[in-house]
Order: sequence, then C-alpha cells, then structure tokens
Amino acid sequence: MDQRRRRTGPVLAGVVALLGGCSVHAWSFDTEVEDPSRAITLAFAGDVHFEGDLSDVPGDGDATLGEMSQLLAAADLAVVNLETALTTRGEPAAKELESPEARYWFRAPASALDVLERSGVDVASMANNHGADYGVRGVRDSVAAAEDGPVAVVGIGLDDEAAYAPHRRTIRGTSVAVHAADASPLESEAAVWTAEPGSGPGLATARGAGTTRLLSSVRTSVERDDVVVVYLHWGAEGLAEPTAAQQELAEALADAGADVVVGAHTHIPMGAGTLDSTYVAYGLGNFHWYHGDTAESSVLQVTLTDGQVTDDQWLPGLIPPEGGGPTPLSGQTADAAVMSWRALRDTTGLTAPPGEAGAPTPPDLPAFEASVDGIDAATRQRMTSHDPDTCPVPLTDLRLVTLPYVGFDGLAHQGEIVVHADVAADVVRVFGTLYRERFPLQSMRIIDEFDGDDDRSMAANNSSGYNCRTVAGTDTWSAHAYGRAVDINPVQNPYVVDGTARPPAAQAFVGVDRSPGTEAAPGVIVDGDVVDRAFTGIGWERGADFPEPDYQHYAAP
Repeated sequence: MDQRRRRTGPVLAGVVALLGGCSVHAWSFDTEVEDPSRAITLAFAGDVHFEGDLSDVPGDGDATLGEMSQLLAAADLAVVNLETALTTRGEPAAKELESPEARYWFRAPASALDVLERSGVDVASMANNHGADYGVRGVRDSVAAAEDGPVAVVGIGLDDEAAYAPHRRTIRGTSVAVHAADASPLESEAAVWTAEPGSGPGLATARGAGTTRLLSSVRTSVERDDVVVVYLHWGAEGLAEPTAAQQELAEALADAGADVVVGAHTHIPMGAGTLDSTYVAYGLGNFHWYHGDTAESSVLQVTLTDGQVTDDQWLPGLIPPEGGGPTPLSGQTADAAVMSWRALRDTTGLTAPPGEAGAPTPPDLPAFEASVDGIDAATRQRMTSHDPDTCPVPLTDLRLVTLPYVGFDGLAHQGEIVVHADVAADVVRVFGTLYRERFPLQSMRIIDEFDGDDDRSMAANNSSGYNCRTVAGTDTWSAHAYGRAVDINPVQNPYVVDGTARPPAAQAFVGVDRSPGTEAAPGVIVDGDVVDRAFTGIGWERGADFPEPDYQHYAAP
C-alpha cells in the first residue's frame, strides 16, 4: 500500500497589472485566464563512461556527451549513471565473485565531471559495479573530485551516511531529492562495495541490509521533499524483462513513497510506466559508451506537476559503431523506436502514465494577457541593479511587462521582463506569437533577481531584457542597458566567443545546426523559425549575425 503523504507544490500568481498611478496597457487573445502550471521536467540517461577511444574525452575542454546532451540541458534536472571510478591512481580492485572473462575496470580523471556539466547533467550516480573499481583509494579520489566538481554525485561516500544521502535541489519552489543505489550482482566481498556502519568508504546498495537502509532514506525524503527520485543500477545484462528482484524492489520503493524510480545496467532499453502513483523505468540503455554493439539509446523526460508524474517522453537515439554519445533519431525512425519502447511495458506489469496514449495532445493554454506598467515604487525597490547616477536611461523610460509564456513542459507560466517604453508594444506582440506557437522558454525573470549578473541569468537559462551593463569586454553600453534588447533561452542559444559558449552549460549547443527548416531541440532558435520571424518582423537585429554569434540576442535598431 502506498504510504505517500499528500504534497502541494508552489503556487504562482496570475497576471496582475501593477497600477500605482502608472498607465496600464493590456493585450489579450483567445482563451480564459487560468492559474499557471507548477510542472517540472526531469531528464534521465543511462550508462556513461570514458573507456577505449573515449579516454581522451575528459581532456578536451570543449567535449560533451554528444548531440543529445542538449536534451539533458533543456530539463530542469538531469541525472545519469557514471559507470567509472574518478581516479588516476591505484590498482584494479579484486572482483573474485565474477567470472574472469567478465571482469572489467573503468576509471577516468576528475575532469570527466566537467564533461557532464557541459552536457547539462546535474546529478551523477556512482552506485554501480564500477564505482569502486580502484578500491578505497579510488572511492576517496572520486569523493574528492565530486566535492570540488561542478556536478552532484550520489550513491558513494566516505562512510555509509554520505553514501545513502540524497542530492537535494529546489526547482521553482519544488524540492527534489535524488537517491542512488547499486542492486546489480555483487562482484567482490570487499567492504568498499557495500557501505555499512563502520566500514569506511563505499557505495550505497539495495541488497540485503542495504535495501532496508535505502528505503529508510527514501521515507525520510518523502517527509521532507516534494519529489523523491531513486536511480538504481539493477537488472540482468541483456535482458529486456525486469527480474523478480527488480519488481520487488520497485514495489518496496513505491510503498516507501518514491515518485520516480529509474535504472540502468542491462545496456538495453526496458519498459516503463506507473506502479500505483510511482513512475518506474526499468532500463535506460547506454548513453556514452565505448562501442555501439548495443546501440539503442535515449533520454527519458518525465514531467511532474505538484509532485505527481503527469507525462513521460522517450527521446530515442543510436550510439555509433565506434562508440561515443548517441545521435538522435527523427521522423518515422524515431516514431518506430518509441513504439518499440512502449511495447516493452507489456512485460512489466506497469500501466501508462497520464497523457501518454497516442500522440500527446498539447494542453489548453490560458489566454495570453499581458500588462505594460510604468516602474512604480514597488518595482523600483526590486530593481536594485539600476544605478540612476550611471545608467544611460532613467526608470521613467522603462516598462515592466508581465505576460505568460510556455515552458519546456508545454504548460503556461508567468513571466516578467523590463524593456524601454518605446518597444514595449512590439515586445508584447513577439511574446504573444511565441506563446500561441508554443515556443518553450525556461524562465522569464527580471535581471535584478540575479543581482544584475548576466552570467547568473544566462546560467539559469533566463530570458531577459533590460540590464544596465556594458558589452562584455568593453566600456560601451549594451543595448540591454537601454531596454532595447531581449535574450531568449541562453543555454540553448549561446553567445559564442572563440568557440566557447556563454553560459558554460550551453557548450553542447555551439555546433547545433540552425539552418532554415532544421528540426532542432526544444528552445533552440533556428534561422527563419517562429522566434526569428517574430523579432525580424518588427525590424530587430539578430545577434546570430554578429562576427561572434550571440544566438540568444535580438535588439531594436
């Protein structure tokens, strides 16, 4: 029986026109106003390592996990299974319980975490049959790399408390806990493979007493967090049907209140669906692997609203024969791969999540209603990064525009952007078009919520307008300082300087094909698409045409 407590998510305010003695202009289109969504999107990919011909990847400062990294970067939170020890020291650990012909040892330098970060990964599980490949020294090095690295690592620690501790992240008011544990066949009796009280460094497991410990940790998170995720290393290699042990563990985690249970290890896709109110994905396949013998790959996107799974998407790809990251499938090939994946559910006892049957039907959107307001006293207090003594325009020339936008979850969210009064009406028309065409935006918050720091705003994938700053590397005022420029989805549409992306998380999108008609990932601006047409249609200039392309940027002449 599901012991889950009822959770509530953040409540977002509707469209409000700020008065305060300032004039108000409003635009509206077709439908009635409803409360905006409280949805978040999680992305999961399978096994990742850097063996064989991939051993040089961590040393390449521009390398990512491949084309499908952009799908990880587009999610609110992305998790993978890091199938390697993070160390360059020590000797291979004994694996006496495994047959000699099946013994492998994987390791990579700490810079492997930089590759994950550039690929949009937020959390990596090391609770697997390679996390302790180089013994206690390797585990200590891995933990040290994680402490100094850009990506959270779970399922490993210097003691049992650390190994079973989740990574916690708050996403637009929704708290998410990510746990990890290894439930694959034990390869060695050495204590490092199973973290227990007093045993020192080791991995979190879901075997024997480890299962009890994992369930206890999950229950604690259920009481504390809105969404609880468990990433497992489990199943039988090459077997598409879940084992009895997998199904029993899934049921136990569902009873404990986990919202999402996903896993890897079999190197092939497995079925997914709902178990009571818990979403379970038994197998994700490989993602960044040193050969393409088992080529089927994917990114699994799971959408949750108010802590409950409301949709899933299987985004298929193929690993090339020589290995590496997968290439995304498209068209009828992708449709066939998705159908094959859905058919795998038949052997799992799981049911389809809400909204999955057939082609997904986009949800109805609230009316597009925008307000344009002068900068009143309350807004002036919020705009802490504006210095009236140095900024080139006074606040009286600016307007606060409040409007809805479509998120990466396909639902409506409320946004704010500050622009010059002269362009406010044009900006409303542009965003009205993007809304009706459902072009997704990650975030739309005024720059002062990031203390006026453009790098922080870009890192948050925030679409923004006014910012009293100079052009990077110069003393010339940016068009943003006049409220006459807008940046759209900076992660999917980076500013590229000498081949390096700003923000760093956008590196995976530097080489994206943006030619007309290209089928791009959500949030990517393509030449001649709805974003490009909307801005150029009001006479604005494209940053994509700069000598150092700024794909996110559009500015009034």
